[in-house]
Amino acid sequence: MNIPDSSLPLLKRLRLQIRNRTNMINEPDRKKVERQARHTPSPFWVIVHKELGDHIHSWRFGILVGIVVLACIGSIYSAVIALQQGTGNSDSENYLFLKMFTASDGTLPNFITFVSFLGPLIGIALGFDAVNTERTKGTLSRMLSQPLYRDDFITAKFTAALLLVALVIFSLGFSVMGLGLFTIGYPPTPEEFGRVVIFLLTAVIYVGFWLNLSLYFSVRFRQAATSALSGIALWLFFTVFYSLIVNLLAKSFEPGEQAGTSQILSYQQTLLFINRLSPAELFTEATTTLLVPEVRSLGPLTMEQVIGAIPSPLPLGQSLLLIWPHLTGLIAAASLAFALTYALFMRQEIRSRS
Repeated sequence: MNIPDSSLPLLKRLRLQIRNRTNMINEPDRKKVERQARHTPSPFWVIVHKELGDHIHSWRFGILVGIVVLACIGSIYSAVIALQQGTGNSDSENYLFLKMFTASDGTLPNFITFVSFLGPLIGIALGFDAVNTERTKGTLSRMLSQPLYRDDFITAKFTAALLLVALVIFSLGFSVMGLGLFTIGYPPTPEEFGRVVIFLLTAVIYVGFWLNLSLYFSVRFRQAATSALSGIALWLFFTVFYSLIVNLLAKSFEPGEQAGTSQILSYQQTLLFINRLSPAELFTEATTTLLVPEVRSLGPLTMEQVIGAIPSPLPLGQSLLLIWPHLTGLIAAASLAFALTYALFMRQEIRSRS
């Protein structure tokens, strides 16, 4: 059918009116859909909230946190007794608030020792069955069949566990600070507060390294018992046996009595480097430097370097410069462990249970 040329503008106007009316009808629906999309949480945060709830309500986490809290209460009590016995000592009056974390009367280890020894157990307990249990139950394939990316799944597992670790460590640290306020009677200085906060952040990074290792074993092994034993064995090796092995090996290449200063310094630096390959050693040196400002060096010093030095505490900035390599090493180790876990999980084949 031929349409006259005079009616073309009329047809255009009709089409334009129909399009406008259609847009007016669909505009509320489109705004409603956009509003729902904005308020709908992403799958990443849904998994994070779910994992946080599962961890908090599990008996395993409650028992482990209870053991850590009881151990830390014992160390705090030991520190309070030590401070009361050393009240008249002039050395104990400097940075008295920090001594709540480092002092001990000899009956129990201090707070740093308990955190460095029991903190990795929290990370191992939160991550050793994070993936292989989902695979064994058959829920992993069902979750990934939904509109959920693989990297969101493994990253959400790590994020939820790390948030819980940070919550536990900061709660313990601030509880010690509150008890220090009650015991000592005056608040900490800004420098002391900054040192405690950085110490707690360092503890979170250290526990995060063990969390990433346990996640790696959970992805690598299909049985939860195997991944748990692997994480505990590695923790025992670095915490207990590594220093013993290094001391035994150090006897074999120890310089003789006639060795010069350069040989002795080279031997001490090599021994120090080998010791610092352990994350536990890095954490111990970093936290000791933070909470004991009197520590001015972490390596061997010659007599020329000692003569003329003023024995005064280091400010916070200088202490941070001193432990910056340790913090970098802990962050790099935790990042490397997570990268290995991420790469292995992304390359694995996930099948549904038959």
